[in-house]
Amino acid sequence: MRVLYFGTYERDYPRNAQVISALREAGVEVVERHVSVWEGRDNWQVGATTAARLAVAELRLFRRPREEFDALVVGYPGHLDLRAARRVAAGRPIVFNPLVSLYDTFVADRGRFTPTSAAGRALHSIDRRALRAADLVVADTEADADFLATLAGIPPSRVEVCFVGAEERVFSAGWAPADPFEALFIGKLIPLHGVATVLEAARLAPGLRFKVVGSGQLEPLLHNRPPNVEHVPWADYEGLPGELHRAGCALGIFGTSDKALRVIPNKVFQALACGTPVVTADTPGARELLADRESALLVPPGDPEALAAAVTRLAEDASLARRVADAGLAAYRARASERVLGERWRGLIESLVH
Repeated sequence: MRVLYFGTYERDYPRNAQVISALREAGVEVVERHVSVWEGRDNWQVGATTAARLAVAELRLFRRPREEFDALVVGYPGHLDLRAARRVAAGRPIVFNPLVSLYDTFVADRGRFTPTSAAGRALHSIDRRALRAADLVVADTEADADFLATLAGIPPSRVEVCFVGAEERVFSAGWAPADPFEALFIGKLIPLHGVATVLEAARLAPGLRFKVVGSGQLEPLLHNRPPNVEHVPWADYEGLPGELHRAGCALGIFGTSDKALRVIPNKVFQALACGTPVVTADTPGARELLADRESALLVPPGDPEALAAAVTRLAEDASLARRVADAGLAAYRARASERVLGERWRGLIESLVH
């Protein structure tokens, strides 16, 4: 089977790289039709330049490809690529890998626009049109699948689930925590990740070290960080496994938005693949993969006291940390490895082709 991975998708984003890698691992030939728009660390800056680049990219995507293929997958963030995808697919199945709702991300979660603003209404419309245009939408959790089906007004049967997983050419087991213990937070500094909760937890546990790797919307919160918090604005992707292998534990997300309750972020899968014990929010999304005090320590969203207590437990109990690390790695391998997800993706696409 040959799949065309299509669109203005962010080529290096873990969801896209991992899906392509997993499909190839499952014996699927993947060819790419990619036009760059979103690459770069400031890839989501909205303005005339980005709009012009996107318009040119969409025109290029409309050209019929020379490659033969059985199905087309629109990668993330491909919400504006579905019209071109329909032309290129020429009746062949289209699978949309949206990862997020643009409306949910920029209106409900980050608060960039109000629901009734022109931008908010436009994002809602873009989401609905894109989701409805695909023959199959693949979400990252059951909770997100239910949300996307409701948002688009499509039958739940048109939305399936594949976990995000981790790109295993980069992330592999090898946890060997350094001394002293350090709790590691990696990710964009956006409301979803709950960096304010992490900083307050650090204040409540002044004897422990915390490291925050990332930048973004809430970076000003780091200006008055407590002295036990190190901030590194950016780290090379290929160097993240080393950070995870040395960390005493990895911190997931702790936001309280509806979106935060539904998702399991890339960084949690990456930590699990590295065999690093994870502390993250106790949410419906997280519970689809993880069990509290078994494969992770789960704490109430937005609760710095509970987060500080969980990190302290791991710092003081090496045997507990090892049990959580081993069980987390086992959960990853059983349900979210490239082998497992590759077979899942292949099966979903084959069900449309045959």
